This record gives sequence, structure tokens and C-alpha cells, in this order.
Amino acid sequence: MLDRNPDEGGIAVIGLGRFGSHLAESLTALGREVVAIDRDPRLVQKWSPMLDQVAQADSTDEEALRQLGLTDLRRAVVAIGASVEASVLTVLSLVELGVAQIWARATSGQHAKILSSVGAHHVIFPEAETGVGLAHLIVSRMLDFVGFGEAFAVARIRVPPPLRGRPTSETQLLARYGVRVIGVKRPGENRYRYISDDLELSEDTILIVEGTIEQLQRFSTLS
Repeated sequence: MLDRNPDEGGIAVIGLGRFGSHLAESLTALGREVVAIDRDPRLVQKWSPMLDQVAQADSTDEEALRQLGLTDLRRAVVAIGASVEASVLTVLSLVELGVAQIWARATSGQHAKILSSVGAHHVIFPEAETGVGLAHLIVSRMLDFVGFGEAFAVARIRVPPPLRGRPTSETQLLARYGVRVIGVKRPGENRYRYISDDLELSEDTILIVEGTIEQLQRFSTLS
């Protein structure tokens, strides 16, 4: 039986399309035990050499999931995107099995409402979230962008030209620009660290900055 500790136990990933397969690979790389499931034998064959446990099954069939041991798992991700009906019925099956945390991929607002109503604990829009993040990167000088809700975000930004060569104690970033630096990586360093008041901001210094989306956009485009 798999460990039922939520931090260490196995995770089911149902649906091995582009999103599901990348998620399963990423979880495996993080040292998590992954049970990957898809009804398409071609996808099962493709991913079997790369993932520890890959099974061909109809995920809408509660008994099939039970036989694969999903009652021993606390977390499952329904990554099915091609069929709304299959994703909803899969969530229902996981609810019946008593899976404690069910993440489900939605392709529309209506789909998301249905998934939530039948028992999904977390509904995600991977394509929409990727699109929003990419849009912010395209129209600004941010290197990476992660939004939280509609306003707040954290971004990775190269030091804007007006701040280069100045110590952080002189920049007054929060008062002047409304952003807070929470991490920094200087040229030649491999790791990010907390910022200090006497740190000089050189041209190739990378900052991890938090603030509203509007504030981050303005800060990243200072010239």
C-alpha cells in the first residue's frame, strides 16, 4: 500500500496528452510516485518507458480505478482536455473512491463550474494561465511572470537601467515604485538570495519582485 502522507504519497495523473504527460514527468522528477492512466494504448506505450507506472484504463469506470489502487492515493489530477464528459465522469469516480484532493483541468468556464459542482477541489486552466503569463512577458521586459488572482504577481526582472550602479538602500523601491524585491541573483552567482541594503545593482543582476501587475509592468520598463 502506498504511503498516505500527503507530502510523500503517490499521485494519479489521468490523461496523458500534452499537459498530463508533462505534469507526470515533472512530478516524477520531483521524486513523487506517479500512477499515470490513459485509455489510449498508443499513449500508454509511448510513456511506459519514461514513467514508473503507466496503465491503460477507462478512467470513467470507478471499478477500473479501484483495481489500479487509487483508493490508496490522496491526490489525483484529471488532465483530460478532449472530452468534457470523460473529465466530469472521472472526477465523479474519484469522489466515489474517496480521493482527498482532486485537481481537474477545465477548458471553459462552464466546464469549470461542472467540475466544481461534482466534487473537484481545485480547477485549473493551464492554457489560459500560460497565455496570460506569456502576454505579460511579451509586452514588458519581465523574464518570468506568475500571477496570483487578477492583480498581484511575482516576476523575475533584470535591473532596470535607472537603478544600475546604485545600492539598494538608495532606490526606495517600495515607496517609489510600489514593488518589493524578495530575491536577487548577481552576475556569476548560481543561486538567488535575500537582498541587502548595501547591495549594488549591476546591469546583469536579476531581481525577484512582487507587487501588482501594473506596478511590475511599469517597474520592468523603466528607462
